[in-house]
Amino acid sequence: MTVSTGVFPLGPRKWGKVPAELSARVPAEQRGPGLGRDAVRLLVSRGTEVAHHAFRELPGLLRAGDVLVVNTSATLAAAVDGRIGHARVVVHFSTRGDDGRWAVELREPDGRGTTRARAGSPAGVEVSLPGGGRLLLVEPLSPRGERLWWARVAGADVPEVLGGHGRPVRYSYTERDQPLSAYQTVFALPSPDGSGSAEMPSAARPFTARLVAELVSRGVWFAPVTLHTGVSSAQAHEPPYPERFSVPEASARLINQVRAGREGFAALPRKGGAGGAGGRVIAVGTTAVRAVESAVGPDGVVRAAAGWTDLVVTPERGIRVVDGLLTGLHEPEASHLLMLEAVAGRAAVDRAYEEALRALYLWHEFGDVHLILPEESPHAEHCEGNKP
Repeated sequence: MTVSTGVFPLGPRKWGKVPAELSARVPAEQRGPGLGRDAVRLLVSRGTEVAHHAFRELPGLLRAGDVLVVNTSATLAAAVDGRIGHARVVVHFSTRGDDGRWAVELREPDGRGTTRARAGSPAGVEVSLPGGGRLLLVEPLSPRGERLWWARVAGADVPEVLGGHGRPVRYSYTERDQPLSAYQTVFALPSPDGSGSAEMPSAARPFTARLVAELVSRGVWFAPVTLHTGVSSAQAHEPPYPERFSVPEASARLINQVRAGREGFAALPRKGGAGGAGGRVIAVGTTAVRAVESAVGPDGVVRAAAGWTDLVVTPERGIRVVDGLLTGLHEPEASHLLMLEAVAGRAAVDRAYEEALRALYLWHEFGDVHLILPEESPHAEHCEGNKP
């Protein structure tokens, strides 16, 4: 199954550029004694109303009967050192194809422990990998450019190369290398074929086992899905490449039951994520949105599905399943903002980001998070939280 839609250009953002000092340079648990992963801030939006919370307060912001859609993809140690002749390169393994090839990006060391873009290499270039393996560039992944290539690996098993010689993909705004465990979420499950995400599904990073247990005890449901994310591009407006996803039957059934039991449910696309008085479907991360929205039919029913998707959720397309979204904070050029606008509307997104900048929230995978909840209708019961 392959799901696709077009890409719409991003307009200018009234809240402007994010200052470099607001990049989260280390994980939350390394910022002080006694801190855990959940020691991040939580910006909460309901329409243009914005409130500030600690992430640990999440259980009080959800209701019994809500369902959290979570991505179970494990993060790979996807960066591997290699050589083209005598030149050092870094291979970012992005996506495993059905035919055994891998989508890869070639980078070069920048001397600061991270990498920079490398000038394009022609098809047929061979990269020597640690342990004696060889990687051969076959063809560009897309006619849009030559950043990502389909490549074949000979003389080595890629999961073994990653397990023995790989490290997490690291970007220049981070302070130092981190162990792979720092990039795994509490929901991560290893894939039997060695597939996974080149970059962490980071919206779920602040969850801890204790917080999950509290949510379950309060009647919040979890619907696991899988979407293996590829490496990001530094190029503005570049849409996502096809990524593998799976929505299990049990998760599809749970989501449909929650939606069917909600007052005023209609199996039609929505704009603005209007919710009713019953359980709400809240995606944890843009990857979870892409997975579940790729599995919904024209009748609005979610069905078990697996395959490839290059779906881009935009305000023009609308949202068919998701009522709310828990996500990180995105740069003004990121196409993810189109998804946020599809859920909440442009005015709500701009208001939230203005407030996040004013209050010095932290960006990127180790940063703070943003919870977008539907506005309450005037007649809805205002029963925020699950008080004992």
